[in-house]
Amino acid sequence: MTEIPLFPLSTVLLPHGHMPLQIFEQRYIDLIARTMREQSGFGVVWMRRGAEIAGEGISTPDLGDYGTFARIVDWDQLDNGLLGITIRGNERFDVGEVWREPDGLVMASVELAEPLTPTPLLERWESLTAVLKGLEMHPHVQRMNLSIDYDDAWEVAYTLLQLLPFDESIKYELLGMTSIETLVAELDLLLNQVSGEDAE
Repeated sequence: MTEIPLFPLSTVLLPHGHMPLQIFEQRYIDLIARTMREQSGFGVVWMRRGAEIAGEGISTPDLGDYGTFARIVDWDQLDNGLLGITIRGNERFDVGEVWREPDGLVMASVELAEPLTPTPLLERWESLTAVLKGLEMHPHVQRMNLSIDYDDAWEVAYTLLQLLPFDESIKYELLGMTSIETLVAELDLLLNQVSGEDAE
C-alpha cells in the first residue's frame, strides 16, 4: 500500500486521459506546487455525490473505491488569474483507508495497479480508431495537443472514453474493468446505442 494525496472530482479521469483543471483552493495550490517540485503525482477519485468543500468532514464526498494516478503535463496562468493545469491519467489504484489532513487535504492508502501493458489493436476494433480520429479534428480536442498511440488498444479505448460525453457513472464503471476485450466490447456497445439514438 502507498500513501498518496487525493484530488476528488465530479468527473472521472481515465488512464491515458487528459483533463484540464482550474486550481483555486490553497490546499490544492500547495499540492500542485509540491507535485511539480518533486515531479510526483496525486490520485484522482470520482465523487459519486457531494462536494469537496474545505472544512467539511471526510464523509461529505462519497468517493469511489478506485481511481487513477495523475501527473501534471502542462500548466499556465489563466486569464481569470487562476492556476490552470492539464493532468494525464496513469495507472489505476484501489482505495484503502482515507483520512483528511489538518489543512483539509484528503489522503489515502492505495494499492497501485501495474502499468497497462500496450495491447495491439485488433482489426475488429478499428471502428474505435475511426471515431477517435474524427474527434481529433474537433478544435477543442486539437487544443489538447494529444499524442495518441493508435497501435495500443488500451490507449485508444481510454482516450476515446475520456473525450466522449458519457455519464460519469459509466466512465467509472468502465475504469473498473481489467480486460481490454470487455472494455472494448462495452465501449462499442455504447457507441452503437448513441448511433441508434441519433438515427431515430
